[in-house]
Amino acid sequence: MSRHRFNASFAAGAIALCLCAAPAFAKTEIKGAAILDHACGKVAVKQMGLMHAGKFDDANKLSTPEMQAQWKSMPAKDREMMSGMAKDMSVTEAQFAADIKAAGVMVVDGPSATLTVQKKTKDANGSSTSTVTQSYKIAGNDCLVSR
Repeated sequence: MSRHRFNASFAAGAIALCLCAAPAFAKTEIKGAAILDHACGKVAVKQMGLMHAGKFDDANKLSTPEMQAQWKSMPAKDREMMSGMAKDMSVTEAQFAADIKAAGVMVVDGPSATLTVQKKTKDANGSSTSTVTQSYKIAGNDCLVSR
């Protein structure tokens, strides 16, 4: 009989633990200016500004060790080409922060996050939409750019 009580107590405790821990694993959506307070939002803005300034070695330091190794293993001509494209496509820190405030959505899912910034523009020729999506890995209070 005491064995039966132990199993029931153990099962009840396990269920309670799962119910309490479930919110920690739930996806969280952050929108607009609140993204800039999150570690990943700060890294996103910093990396964008560094790329816009042509400081790719510094921008690369904000990425995971795997991405840093992949970058270093690329031929110099490929790194140069990709750096040029990234510089042309990037914006200043201030502009990216404004874009995030206006149209940013970050989904945090445990140790990973994804930031999506969808910018819509209209001109005499019509309208267009550009989307920037970046993934991140979270470790404690740190966030690094990932694939």
